[in-house]
Amino acid sequence: MAVLCKPAIEVPEYVITNEETLELARRLHGDHPQLELALRLIEHTGVQKRHLIQPIEKVLQHPGLDDRSATYEAHTKARVPAVVRRALDHAELEPQQIDMIVYVSCTGFMMPPPTAWLIDTMGFRPETRQLPIAQLGCAAGGAAINRAHDFCTAYPEANALVVACEFCSLCYQPTDLGVGSLLSNGLFGDGIAAAVIRGNGGTGVRLERNGSYIIPGTEEWISYAVRSTGFHFQLDKRVPGTMEPLAPALQAVAEQHQWNASKMDFYIIHAGGPRILDDLSLFLDVPPEAFRFSRATLTEYGNIASAVVLDALARMFDEASALEGHRGLMAGFGPGITAEIALGTWTSESEV
Repeated sequence: MAVLCKPAIEVPEYVITNEETLELARRLHGDHPQLELALRLIEHTGVQKRHLIQPIEKVLQHPGLDDRSATYEAHTKARVPAVVRRALDHAELEPQQIDMIVYVSCTGFMMPPPTAWLIDTMGFRPETRQLPIAQLGCAAGGAAINRAHDFCTAYPEANALVVACEFCSLCYQPTDLGVGSLLSNGLFGDGIAAAVIRGNGGTGVRLERNGSYIIPGTEEWISYAVRSTGFHFQLDKRVPGTMEPLAPALQAVAEQHQWNASKMDFYIIHAGGPRILDDLSLFLDVPPEAFRFSRATLTEYGNIASAVVLDALARMFDEASALEGHRGLMAGFGPGITAEIALGTWTSESEV
């Protein structure tokens, strides 16, 4: 079975702390009628700092969609290759051994996709399949793992590379003044992650089953309004309560595999915010400590969208707490409202 190897992570060099975010909100929105509510929400995110590809002063300028698109492409090409190389090193593979690249990003747009550029410049074979995913938001990290798993199931000897590149700061919109937008300005950060799914051998999570679920009637709860100024993020206030209907969906996928989602040895969950993790802990009946990897990502990097699940997984590798045969559940949540769910078992088997 396919094995998800240790991810590689990179966050950019510019840092903004939560205290700086709060002070910035006070300075920019001092006359906002709901400022105090927004400040309380930002304070309770649990985010201590976030990383940005540009200084905050430049982010606030918003020079227009043309400039932002050029910035997205330039930083993608400058930053992604090093992360990809580290992910390949973790999996002990070379670019020529990769059969498919799944590339996910919801914070910028390129066509041809970045997969074509990577194949052309990093030594991947011209026959390498491409699967760019642009519209699943934060759920795309889970979707990327699942689509790579599907590919390796269809082609058991194949290897797939997953890349998540998110520059959320390029979606800042100074004219969006709703409480949800102000909260997002204090929650999202920039980050890049990559990981290899090996069809044969490797150390990591042996992927065994995956599934998807959409909560009916929630299509507009997480969305983009695409305007001449770029992507305007829209967040419904009901989103934090979505774990109550999603927890049974996670349980259902586990039950299909004759597992119990409440009795896993490890959990890799998208950290959309503290309420998401708190509620999922409640509805799955698991201790809060079970989500420590996701909470650490949220605290140190903020919500880095599709890259969260890969960063949380990398933290589990670093902790070295998983033992042979340990069972785990991974899940990403995003627009739709969509859940992408995966089950797997820790393995350290050598190549066979």
